[in-house]
Amino acid sequence: MILSRNDKCWCGSGQKYKKCHMNFDEKLKELKQQGYEVPTRDMIKNNEQIEGIRKSAKINNGLLDLISENIREGMSTEEINTLAHEYTVSNGGIPADLNYDGFPKSICTSINDEVCHGIPNQDIILKNGDIINVDATTILNEYFSDASRMFQIGEVSEEARRIVDVVKECLYKGIEAIKPWKSSLGDIAAAVQEHAESNGYSVVREFGGHGVGLHIHEEPFVSHFGKRGTGMILVPGMVFTIEPMINGGSHEIFIDEDNGWTAFTADGALSAQWEHTILVTEDGIEIISK
Repeated sequence: MILSRNDKCWCGSGQKYKKCHMNFDEKLKELKQQGYEVPTRDMIKNNEQIEGIRKSAKINNGLLDLISENIREGMSTEEINTLAHEYTVSNGGIPADLNYDGFPKSICTSINDEVCHGIPNQDIILKNGDIINVDATTILNEYFSDASRMFQIGEVSEEARRIVDVVKECLYKGIEAIKPWKSSLGDIAAAVQEHAESNGYSVVREFGGHGVGLHIHEEPFVSHFGKRGTGMILVPGMVFTIEPMINGGSHEIFIDEDNGWTAFTADGALSAQWEHTILVTEDGIEIISK
């Protein structure tokens, strides 16, 4: 679509093109001519959409805070699910995971060697020494936010504590790699991979971050292993998750054949994950959901 200066901007802001994304498009065109991969227009959020995602994230962050205050030894993962579901609904939100492609619960609870997509169950009881990832996605007024946190139950081993710490460091290494108009998705991937591997861990290949905001999963895919200077350039208005999953042993995984969802480490080693929703801004980033 070719727009004149006084046409309404393609982003849906209602502003004239010249006052909204005209200069933005000129920058993208120049980068594309230089051979860089650039985002498509549907990957760019306008101010109204960003504010909607922030409001959704307020609920998502609140439910993870609530879980942080209540999670304990002897608690079932179904109790965690109920806590999250009731909080989300009582605050006007919708648990995005519930019934997504048939997923049966409102959150994911992944323990020890479970890499992701663990399904809450009243018979799964948290034990002293467990580590658990709780992954929550919330819809509010059709806007999505997404984040996950690791929790340590009781007295955990040094091995368990260390992998939880290092994966969070990997997340922030990825975030620090974001330089608007200069860095790429490959820079995020390399930063995560380098830190994980320098600490003796491996990075899960099959899963990664993703665009989010208007849908639960959008483009682009955000890999956590790769080469610097490759992939799509990161520009203001992009909203996506960074959610590295690292394993204590091999990066190889398998999916539970019985439930079709839960991923496990192939060698039984521990796995850990942290996830934030990130907005790229003109001068850096904003962590929207964490």
